Amino acid sequence: MTTAQDRWASFNLAIALFAIDPAPLGGIWLRARVGPVRDRIIQALNTALETDFFPRLHPNISDEALFGGLDLSATLVTGRPIQTEGLLNKGGTVILTMAERAESALLARLAGALDAETGLSIIALDEAAEEGEGLRHSLSDRLGLHLQLDAIPQSAAQEMEFDGTALAEARARLPHVRHAPDDYRDLCLVAEALGVTSLRAVQHALRLARHSAALIGSDQVEQADLQLAVELALAPRATQIPETAPPEQSPPPQPQEPEAQQSPSDPEDRQKEGEDLPPFEALIEAAKAMLPPDLLARLAAQRAARQSKGSAGTGNRKKGNHRGRPVASRSGELGGGARIDLMATLRSAAPWQGLRAQTTAPKPRGLHIRKSDIRVKQFEQSSDRVIIFVVDASGSSAMSRMAEAKGAIELMLAEAYARRDHVALVAFRGAGADILLNPTRSLVQTKRRLQDLPGGGGTPLAAGLKSALDLAVLTSGKGMTPSIAVLTDGRANVSLDGSVNRAQAGEDANSMAKALRGRGVPAIVIDTGQRPTRGLDDLAKVMGAAYVPLPRADAKSLSAAVEAALPSA
Repeated sequence: MTTAQDRWASFNLAIALFAIDPAPLGGIWLRARVGPVRDRIIQALNTALETDFFPRLHPNISDEALFGGLDLSATLVTGRPIQTEGLLNKGGTVILTMAERAESALLARLAGALDAETGLSIIALDEAAEEGEGLRHSLSDRLGLHLQLDAIPQSAAQEMEFDGTALAEARARLPHVRHAPDDYRDLCLVAEALGVTSLRAVQHALRLARHSAALIGSDQVEQADLQLAVELALAPRATQIPETAPPEQSPPPQPQEPEAQQSPSDPEDRQKEGEDLPPFEALIEAAKAMLPPDLLARLAAQRAARQSKGSAGTGNRKKGNHRGRPVASRSGELGGGARIDLMATLRSAAPWQGLRAQTTAPKPRGLHIRKSDIRVKQFEQSSDRVIIFVVDASGSSAMSRMAEAKGAIELMLAEAYARRDHVALVAFRGAGADILLNPTRSLVQTKRRLQDLPGGGGTPLAAGLKSALDLAVLTSGKGMTPSIAVLTDGRANVSLDGSVNRAQAGEDANSMAKALRGRGVPAIVIDTGQRPTRGLDDLAKVMGAAYVPLPRADAKSLSAAVEAALPSA
């Protein structure tokens, strides 16, 4: 792993390579919260690209602003259609602010503009706080550089410097830079070792290697250029820890003398040893040096998020004609509570005014509006999300599980006001299950109800799942989006009828799990046993839920696991 100063130096070099020719690299995915470190990066981009301002795109930007559209006032004045120029039609570099909030429709348009190779590049500013909440893959895959600044302290973010003359010479030399045929193969092998499945990432790496060669004044890509490209383009996309050995069969190593088997103690000897590594091993070592420091934690969160069918923190979205966030208008008829979108209606009618004035008899004065021109407003409204905790309160470890659930609920309630999340609590023990806390966002009420919870007795897991299903159906009917988090060690021994029958209890639990899956309720199953419980992962699969073993989970790790598997927007 590298230090913060080393990473900042690599970011400086990455921006210099990007400035040589931004368009082939697609852009930069800049993951950082608002602050001086991110401001320093944007300032460096302005300096390297010799500009004072980048056009900015908002997540709710309209198609007319992106691609151009009808200039309504000019069209009405001149009597002929006058078009405006969209931001994407101009090419160059643009900034996508709040990229984590961009909807699929906007990302598809931006991805199409990048694929059209019109000279466009995008700097996506991603302010997501949690893993799995950020910019979606459809656009991030097309951005050649992924820079994560969260681990960079302000003290390490020194002002970046660029040699304008060297960048200009590199731009002139870039078309003449060549690479060996085996370079692409080596990069593909490294991508496979890192778990990178996208060929775009390999193409970006090869382009970065050519940029690196051009910057140092060479017409041929060398091994050092490939190592730099792996560090900047492939390592940030890693989904697994790479093995040193290449995927193909290697000949058995020859026996060496004892002196040769010892690792060199002198730094110069170690450096020389690294330089003598075969190409594949050298590239793997370069990738390992730049792997994100929290890679293992990120991979666990991503796996849980992929397994889960959880919805965004603001719940499901639905469109209507009355309230919510405005979205694109649609063709429609007045009446039934629909509200006319006056500007969109005029834009639809404006191009036809000249023709309609000539063909309409007698010629009326004013605008000619037809039924097909009418556009009505649409609004998108997000429902509230409710997380239903289903806690195993049976047995000797009930008190610890209750304490974990209490802490996790209180932690999640601290952010409930911002995300509009509700929480509910179902505890199962003895012969059945009880709804101890109905959906609420009241922290005071929650703490009061969580003070004294019963524990001990059998494990009626099926009854707990049934109560959670009933509560999910009830909250869905009230317009909320339910998600379920089950905390149990999986040792179900009480059936739905209250009898102690382990076999029947298992069958009843599977039946309730299938019912939850049939309802499409996103869920996570957290195994709180001392070691992974046999069969509990199978129950999670039946439920269509993520399975996360957390044998000694505290409230903080429990809350993090729920948030990772049931991502919030």
